[in-house]
Amino acid sequence: MKEKKWLAACLALCISGAVSAQGIGTINEQETTRIISTLSHDNMQGRASFTLGIEKAADFISGEFHDMGLQPLKSNGKNGAAAFRQSFNVYRITPAAVQATLNGKVLKEEQLFASTSHEKIEWKKSKSRQVVTIKEGENAREAFSKANKLEQDALVLVHPSHTETFNNYRRYLTRGGVKQEIGKGSSKVFILTDQPTPKKYKISINNKVEQLPLANVVGMIEGKRKNEIVVFSGHYDHIGIGHTVDGDSIANGADDDASGTTAMMMLARYYKQQPQPERTLVFAAFTAEEIGGFGSKHFSGQLNPDSIVAMFNIEMVGKPSQFGPNSAYLTGFEKSDLGKLLQERLQGTAYSIHPDPYPQQNLFYRSDNATLARLGVPAHTISSVQIDKDELYHTVNDEVESLDMPHLTSMIRAIALAAQGVVNGTVTPTRVDKSLVE
Repeated sequence: MKEKKWLAACLALCISGAVSAQGIGTINEQETTRIISTLSHDNMQGRASFTLGIEKAADFISGEFHDMGLQPLKSNGKNGAAAFRQSFNVYRITPAAVQATLNGKVLKEEQLFASTSHEKIEWKKSKSRQVVTIKEGENAREAFSKANKLEQDALVLVHPSHTETFNNYRRYLTRGGVKQEIGKGSSKVFILTDQPTPKKYKISINNKVEQLPLANVVGMIEGKRKNEIVVFSGHYDHIGIGHTVDGDSIANGADDDASGTTAMMMLARYYKQQPQPERTLVFAAFTAEEIGGFGSKHFSGQLNPDSIVAMFNIEMVGKPSQFGPNSAYLTGFEKSDLGKLLQERLQGTAYSIHPDPYPQQNLFYRSDNATLARLGVPAHTISSVQIDKDELYHTVNDEVESLDMPHLTSMIRAIALAAQGVVNGTVTPTRVDKSLVE
């Protein structure tokens, strides 16, 4: 009797393994190569936000979703491929006119800049406004970052010993910052001065505000449990056209992140060919990750985060990891048990997923998973890039020819197998503790 039970258990395991791998051969290198080659082609012009190149990429992804037979996430009054676009606006704020005096002295324009989402700033000295002093000898970068995170308005006086850091920040912010909303939040005005205290000041800043369109591309497969959602995502934008190197000025972004977007699209095709999943599957190509994660921020407001069981964000999986062939790592591994659940699913296979080996790089907060993680979702990024050694990151040489296509294909298969328990509803990862997320 015991022997029969043992044989039955073995048979069940074999059947389970066969079911989990059902149709995995449809995730093939040929189709993977077609998609990533299209996304990273020169005619996409590097897919920078607000360009014709990223519009072309969005049209391609939308068309693929339509041909696969995915459903739009929500009805937006459009039919066909256009229905998959999740359109929204952001705002570029550029300084137009600046006037300021400090302790009775007129400041030159190059002595100040503002970090703000407001069209106008009109300040006089006020006891209610915080004053921050970045003194000589302080760590300037840390002090600038800390000041900018303050929730209230602040005047920041920067000692001239930090002129280089001040100028770097000023160059970045005065060329036009993109904001999700205007007229909300606090403002910071930074002044380069040797004055330790502001006895009196008057600041007038007028900004030019431009409304700019963006669009995620989002499709779904409705599950039997409609309100239990699993998200697969990748960002399809990149940095566009830069300085010419050996006659090439297009930063194609093949690994960053055409590879992750391709993986997400291949997974959508794979799951669409399977029986109806237990949980609803959402496939999102995010825009504007490179300029502040605006796509994922907008997306997170369209769904109830409590309904999202897990998020598999995929970024830079086109090259083998430091752990060897067929391996990847998961950022924020310790913040939920999703990583352990994936490891359990991959036991006995050729694939493996490891904790993030680059904690000093802060990768958990540098991709589109972070927005949902802050809302408690077990949202992590799967990656394989050796970020400490990759010399092609954000260069014109990040092209499809630099990728390992068998590895990329195996990564997509690994995610399909590893996610099976979450997709079919047999396992549910623990939530992220919001109080422990920055």
